[in-house]
Amino acid sequence: MNHEKTTDMTPDVDLSSRKYVITIGRSYGSGGRALGRALSERLGIPFYDKELLMEAARSSGMSADFFERNDERMPSFFQHLPGLSMSLNPMAWYGGSTAISPDSIYRLQSDFIQSLAQQGPCVIVGRTADYILRDHPDVINIFVHAPVDVCVARVMERGECETKEAARTLVEKTNRLRSNYYNFYTDKRWGHSTGYDLTLDSSRLPMEELTDLVIEYMKRRLR
Repeated sequence: MNHEKTTDMTPDVDLSSRKYVITIGRSYGSGGRALGRALSERLGIPFYDKELLMEAARSSGMSADFFERNDERMPSFFQHLPGLSMSLNPMAWYGGSTAISPDSIYRLQSDFIQSLAQQGPCVIVGRTADYILRDHPDVINIFVHAPVDVCVARVMERGECETKEAARTLVEKTNRLRSNYYNFYTDKRWGHSTGYDLTLDSSRLPMEELTDLVIEYMKRRLR
């Protein structure tokens, strides 16, 4: 039997000079945002979630409240047309208009996300960042999910709902809205494994270990 001591094969990689971006898609209540925060803190890089809305609102002079109401929502007209997707290319009828609409919000957020990627390393949650940055050389795309019961329990722990039934309804509704939004504005499918570098079931490991796993993957990808 070979008793030779194994060595740590984790590559020693200096990420400080790389303008990498971690994008995180997530089902509601799965802890995707918490993972993004943990990665931001461990790596010492900026974290963007709702901040994207506020920054876009400030830069455009639009109402931040309107931005938040339309966050990750596809245009309401198209919500009633089943099977519609980005094949219609809403940017084609955006046309640079200054009218306040979900599409002008999407355009502003897209521009801001692109500018963030040029500035340096960061973590971006949601807002189809993986698709917007599809040509970025150092982007790592993650999708976080969990069984519905786990998501419901997390929503309850956060105090967002008083009953499990209400929490389940909120989880299902929010996931439907996020899926519609993502599928409309991209040529991919929300949550489908082929669209991401890593898909993680957050119920399988503690958050600290999930964070370790992602950082390990990053070091091997970016070496």
